[in-house]
Amino acid sequence: RKPRSSLEEVAADLLEARGGRSAAGLLLEMGTVMTVFYQKKSQRPERRTFQVRQDTRQIVWSRNPDKTEGEIDIREIRELRLGKGSRDFERYPEEARKLDSAHCFIILYGLEFRLRTLSVAAFSEEEVSMWVTGLNWLMVDTQRAPAPQQTDRWLRKQFEVMDRNHEGSITVKDVKTLLPQINFRVPNMRFLKDKLQEVEARSDLSYPNFAQLYRTLMFDAQRSVSVARPSFNFLTFLFSKENSVCDPRLSPVVPDDMKRPLSQYWISSSHNTYLTGDQFSSESSLEAYARCLRMGCRCIELDCWDGPDDLPIIYHGHTLTSKIKFLDVLHTIKEHAFVTSEYPVILSIEDHCSVVQQRNMATHFKKVFGDLLLTKPVDSNAEELPSPYQLRRKILIKHKKLVEGTLYEEVTSASYSENDISNSLKNGILYLEDPIDHTWTPHYFVLTSNKIYYSEETSHYQTADEEEDEEGKEECNNNEQHCAERWFHGKLGGGRDGRQVAEKLLQEYCEGGAKDGTFLVRESETFVGDYTLSFWRSGRVQHCRIHSRQESGSTRFYLTDNLVFDSLYRLICHYRDTPLRCNEFEMRLGSPVPQPNAHESREWYHSSLSRVQAEHMLMRVPRDGAFLVRKRSEHSSYAISFRAEGKIKHCRIQQEGRLFMLGSSAEFESLVDLVSYYEKHPLYRKMRLRYPINEDTLDRMGTTELDYGALYEVRTPHFYVEANKMPTARCTVKALYDYRAQREDELCFPKQALIVNVDKQEGGWWRGDYGGKKQLWFPANYVEEVPSSPTRELDENSPLGTFLKGFIDVPTCHVVVHKDGKNSRPFVFTIHSQQLSSHPVQTLDVAADSLDDLNAWAGKIREAAQNADARMQEEKQMERRKKIAVELSELVVYCRPVPFNEDKIGTERACYRDMSSFPETKAEKFATRGRGKRFLQYNRRQLSRVYPRGQRLDSSNYDPMPMWLCGSQLVALNFQTPDKPMQLNQALFLLGGGSGFVPQPDVMRDDAFDPFDKDTLHVEPITVQLQVLGARHLPKNGRSIVCPFVEVEICGADYDCCKCKTDVVADNGLNPVWVQKQFVFDIHNPTFSFLRFTVYEEDMFSDPNFLAQVTYPVRLLRTGYRSVPLKNSYSEELELAALLVHIEIVNAKVSNERFFTLHCEPSPFSFLLLLFFAVVFIRATCYVCLFIYF
Repeated sequence: RKPRSSLEEVAADLLEARGGRSAAGLLLEMGTVMTVFYQKKSQRPERRTFQVRQDTRQIVWSRNPDKTEGEIDIREIRELRLGKGSRDFERYPEEARKLDSAHCFIILYGLEFRLRTLSVAAFSEEEVSMWVTGLNWLMVDTQRAPAPQQTDRWLRKQFEVMDRNHEGSITVKDVKTLLPQINFRVPNMRFLKDKLQEVEARSDLSYPNFAQLYRTLMFDAQRSVSVARPSFNFLTFLFSKENSVCDPRLSPVVPDDMKRPLSQYWISSSHNTYLTGDQFSSESSLEAYARCLRMGCRCIELDCWDGPDDLPIIYHGHTLTSKIKFLDVLHTIKEHAFVTSEYPVILSIEDHCSVVQQRNMATHFKKVFGDLLLTKPVDSNAEELPSPYQLRRKILIKHKKLVEGTLYEEVTSASYSENDISNSLKNGILYLEDPIDHTWTPHYFVLTSNKIYYSEETSHYQTADEEEDEEGKEECNNNEQHCAERWFHGKLGGGRDGRQVAEKLLQEYCEGGAKDGTFLVRESETFVGDYTLSFWRSGRVQHCRIHSRQESGSTRFYLTDNLVFDSLYRLICHYRDTPLRCNEFEMRLGSPVPQPNAHESREWYHSSLSRVQAEHMLMRVPRDGAFLVRKRSEHSSYAISFRAEGKIKHCRIQQEGRLFMLGSSAEFESLVDLVSYYEKHPLYRKMRLRYPINEDTLDRMGTTELDYGALYEVRTPHFYVEANKMPTARCTVKALYDYRAQREDELCFPKQALIVNVDKQEGGWWRGDYGGKKQLWFPANYVEEVPSSPTRELDENSPLGTFLKGFIDVPTCHVVVHKDGKNSRPFVFTIHSQQLSSHPVQTLDVAADSLDDLNAWAGKIREAAQNADARMQEEKQMERRKKIAVELSELVVYCRPVPFNEDKIGTERACYRDMSSFPETKAEKFATRGRGKRFLQYNRRQLSRVYPRGQRLDSSNYDPMPMWLCGSQLVALNFQTPDKPMQLNQALFLLGGGSGFVPQPDVMRDDAFDPFDKDTLHVEPITVQLQVLGARHLPKNGRSIVCPFVEVEICGADYDCCKCKTDVVADNGLNPVWVQKQFVFDIHNPTFSFLRFTVYEEDMFSDPNFLAQVTYPVRLLRTGYRSVPLKNSYSEELELAALLVHIEIVNAKVSNERFFTLHCEPSPFSFLLLLFFAVVFIRATCYVCLFIYF
């Protein structure tokens, strides 16, 4: 072991010492100079001063003390890695080559699957050791910090963001701006001033004033009864992780639990582990393997294809996904396999390689993994699979194995499937012309022997480097960038009296108490080509000339001769970060004054247009995203009219003072800001504003036919479209859960029931027909809409799945190449298809990126059209012959994939070393009532792996619950996708303490047990009684203050699934309180049930939007008044976000005698009594804990 240097010894000793907290922090708080390698390719490596801020627990770096260039929350750091193993170093190989690897380290951080990197080079190994040692300690200490300390750090971060000039104080206007950003609506300035008086603050607030204001707001909003004000720290404790509803003592790994056969565990498993996004164009990454393994995944997939130098490459074959080297993947697996868990890792090999490359694979498996690789049975006489305990720190290979006595070749018959993208003749990105604005948009095309499929418009996937190049292009094209900025006002006063107009605008804007530095920029009236900076200082408006001059054919801008900028935009950005220094003062530019009435010159604005006229215009443009903004007859009121999901919708915009309000809380400085924001972010579901509509654009884009169907829409509070008298289209829905009617006019139905003739009413309740009952009510969130049969069949049979936009039959098509291109695209060809009599004739103009690409596509389509029938017959009858290298076959010990044979189950022919893989569609047929018991019998002895169907190109996941219930061990999911199945997966493996292995309940080994029959359980049922009382620090979704509600759900076997929800709280995501309503859940199988909380916001269109979630196994729950710490969609903890609930768990038989309805109201007295005893007990506990801690 290398001896430690003196500095390293000091750092380590300080950390080990009892008082080392402050001393260790001091070392890093003083800071060091290091070279940073940026993620953006446009930024070269530069030296910066790096420091740790102890009060906020952030790493910050800067060029000079006045300006913080960047920061990282220590709570977001997931890994510290020594050396130069990041893409940041690879972008500048010459600079990186000069550095000693021992002087470099990488910080990986973030709250998503794809982590960000900060790559730095220190001056010595001692500095690296100091940073890594100190940060490792700080990471642990930050996570373990008590709730009051975490709250204080969060408050200080908010304060420092507002206190840009580091003056130690902030203004009332700063606070008023902050509160909506943290999800709290200020009713009026009077409210805020009253609160400031309570904390004895005047015009400016110091940090103690600000912290006290926060405490006052938090307590007053959540005080439901008149009680003496308790300790704020006590309230903080109630919402803290220390008081979590999940009992942390029940999740650690117990070695004795890891001594069963592998087949008796659920094993955390990943599908296409190398991908970071979708299945057809995303990036393949070594970091995806590292991330999955560190998340506890124990079965990862390697999709191997022949590569250069006789070594495979890994990617999703026949797609646009990027490629990574097989050997690099092996080294990454070795480095990260056993960091989180010591239990075995299974490598699921999808092998498409030649025998030569298979031999090389086998060689490198042994060379890289060494003793970690399992090459022979643990016990050759065993009659069942070994245990995870026996396989600790071992890597197992799952791969086809040669039958004994066979050399090289295995023959299997396989039916040809056109919906498998790996069978496509060609696929890739081509472009279709938008019929409205005539731009060419990218679509994903797949050519099979029978059809050409193409997707909806897709965003052309970019690698990180390509994204950086795009950023660089945007930065370079900034000569006119100032025109789109809020601070640029052009010619004020029409070029006359601009000075007076600017002063009036600033005075009106600053009369509410704006800080010095509030500013605007206007064109100079005196000097052509120059500009004037007008700003607020010491209660008056001042003006400063921005000079311009020509240098080498380009215009330069400056305030002083010694500091020149290549654009007006860069000049203003500089002085917003760096103080403007004069003889009399020093000041940064602060808040910009927005342009008044800038919307009047925009193409989407109509000053005198009625709702009917707006609808008439939009009916002529049958494209989602078409929009216009119009002035309404009511004072200070506007409306945005748009098309979404084939319908025309309207939303009011109310002007309040200088702000424009969309809905109840989305505030914008101007209509231009509003439109710009929703051109980049969805306004309604997935719809962004795209096509501005006026008479000129109608002449270019519009059709003569009017789309009257777009008007048939149900009235809702913010859609003031009148309901048309014509009947709305009815649909069919499928039940996601059982539902028991609470009233006579409601439907009862089981899960999977089909409800027909559905009428979608407002308010979250629909009407429909089921079980002989007509047009009764049911909750809309219990069902999902079933698409019409032709659409559903097409999606299921298409390799593009739900991405499918259309298709062309290959046998009847021919291709014509346009030699001169078409509409600005040089490489265009047309596909003509003489369809069968049941289909119209199709013509599709398609553009390619290059001439080679065009010729390749045209040639493949022509070839496919000529040989279509013969090829289809050949492929349907084809046998798949796969050659397997003996050297690779010999490495397969326990995980031998074989075709599933139901007849072998329970017989002597069923070998425990054999396993089978199932696409989700096939597994779903076995995980059903009637066949589930048989499937479970198979899984008691042998392994099974389930993976997503090929049409899930968006990397979405299937419901894993039925497969788990039937004992399937390796239920492979897309770890990069933040959806409900993945969240359930992470909840399940909480039971294994992050080891990646969870023992299946004893009842699943009972031969009499049927996964879909609750009467065979022989498990004591329970009843969970739960109230959601309040929440804190909910995340913000877009510009609006959220209107939250909580959905509480039991996930498990079909007979246990149930869902309830709270009411909606208006405009409060900081500290909402819900009316006490009790939810009661009867759970028959608590050993396989999860309690899931999902927080949604109800938007201005009454649609639910995801905010936060958390899912826990029922067997980890604690009772009483408990906190529910919330997580984001990736199951990463959100800072301070939590619910407060009251939960009781009782024997179901007892509870049935006491509770007769789904909802009941507890008495206020019982609530107060419980709260009193809780206060006394928890306060005593807090004092003891604080005494021990300090």
